[in-house]
Amino acid sequence: MIHRRAGRIQAAVVLILAFVPALLLSFPQPAHAHAHLISTDPAQGAVLQTAPGRVLFTFDEAVRGVPGGVQVFGSKGELVAAKPEVKGAELDVVFPAPLGNGTTVITWRVVSTDGHPISGALTFSVGAPTTVVTPPSNGSSAIPEVSWPLTLARVVGYIGLLLATGLVAFAVMFLPAESYADRPRRRVTVSARAAAAVAAGAWLTALPITALYLLGGGAGLLLEGATWSSLPLTEYAVATTVAAGLALAVALLRHGPTSRRRRLAAVAAASIAATAPALVGHTRAASPELLVIGADALHLLAGSIWLGGITGLVLTLPTLSGRGAAAAEVLTRFSTTAAGVLVALVATGSLLVWRILGSWPTPAGSDYGRLVLAKIAIVLTALAIAAWNRWSLLPRLKQASNTTSRQGLSRRVVRATAVEGAVLAVALLLTGVLVDTSPDGDPAPVGAQAESNPGTHTTTLGDITVQASLTPLARGPSTLTLRLRSASGQPAEGVAPPVIRLTSDTTTLGAVPLTQVSAGFYTAQVMLPVPGTWRMQVSLRVTQFANPVAELKFVVNG
Repeated sequence: MIHRRAGRIQAAVVLILAFVPALLLSFPQPAHAHAHLISTDPAQGAVLQTAPGRVLFTFDEAVRGVPGGVQVFGSKGELVAAKPEVKGAELDVVFPAPLGNGTTVITWRVVSTDGHPISGALTFSVGAPTTVVTPPSNGSSAIPEVSWPLTLARVVGYIGLLLATGLVAFAVMFLPAESYADRPRRRVTVSARAAAAVAAGAWLTALPITALYLLGGGAGLLLEGATWSSLPLTEYAVATTVAAGLALAVALLRHGPTSRRRRLAAVAAASIAATAPALVGHTRAASPELLVIGADALHLLAGSIWLGGITGLVLTLPTLSGRGAAAAEVLTRFSTTAAGVLVALVATGSLLVWRILGSWPTPAGSDYGRLVLAKIAIVLTALAIAAWNRWSLLPRLKQASNTTSRQGLSRRVVRATAVEGAVLAVALLLTGVLVDTSPDGDPAPVGAQAESNPGTHTTTLGDITVQASLTPLARGPSTLTLRLRSASGQPAEGVAPPVIRLTSDTTTLGAVPLTQVSAGFYTAQVMLPVPGTWRMQVSLRVTQFANPVAELKFVVNG
């Protein structure tokens, strides 16, 4: 029986090793993270002779609109009627009535394919720019950080989901059918039901928190029907599938022996619940979508079998150690299957990192990349513990000649397995955080040096010195200039053009389109609608993997 099972596992390993490289080489398209605005019509800062009837925003991938995501403000700060509509990668804002002369500010907010919101503002003028622009009363469109309740719900949801489904698989696949295993099976069943209840509650709780995150508002928005409609149907479908699949899987488990059909149904329900989260998140924004979603589903399934298996061993080995070779038999069954599970985890994890990040992460990369590296290190630690269990403790447990020796070795196996489970739980904590972390990331800002002129600041990004100026420092039209120099003082360039974002406490202008005047010299015209402290975020990709960011502060007068 064990030899046949080992043969099937080996065959599956060979298939994975044969086909995964072929799949990787067959789909070389780059992956995407958040959507990016690539153009607007009219352009940022444009001065038009006649008022446009519509404004078009074009992104580099499909986006979704959210209720109240677009607001248009006239030259006096009044709210202007508009009809926004999202079609694929375009946001079309239509004006029922002609715009008046002066400066118009449009704040926008949409949701990327990966489920994260992005926002910004567009400023243009009709006739001539307004000398003083009255700030919008509620025009802030800053992208909110993921709230800790949402991160907590994700972490608890993933740990509970993989633990519950893995325990169901352990009870069906690895525990003996004989009556002496009824007590260990009861422990596994009770634990699976408790984990399933916690997981279902966490996934359902995450729905309203996610809606507030997308809209960037407070809890009062939950009383509005439009808030609930802002969530895509896939979010509801995944949460419902997880909760229903878990409920069915644990309901089919019994403390005693069950029919083969019932066991298969429990495993099928658990598998559906475990793989459902692959339909949302960063995998939806990576290409090719079908391959990445499939890899994520297999990654989740393999993770659930591993986590549930080692937890099941901790729950059952102390009791089974007194039943002759029963403990060694269960451990052998799981260890044999675990070989194929670990191959699937490594193969699918490697594929997901490459397709989501577009390259292998480095310590100098984004927060997402650093979290991935931390998860890899933790999983490698768990692998080392599992190898010690498999190649050192298990052979000695099999060779134990008396009950006392078997019980002593079983206790050592249980302790090692418990440590392995704790390490995997940490990896799952990182998984929950990764779900709500942008692959683009924002590296920690580097220090900036203030010049004697308050309108000019200097910082260093990699080996390039960046000098940014904003003049005049007054509400209204202003000129932004950016000069890049090497260590020798010569004009310099990064791997890609610099990216500038302007934000105050009440207003976000988002990414500012730059015009290159010459090598290392960029300029832009901006409209600062409010006084106060404005933060200029300067991002420059200096190498293929390093993209340092600096934050410069300018005090704008009224």
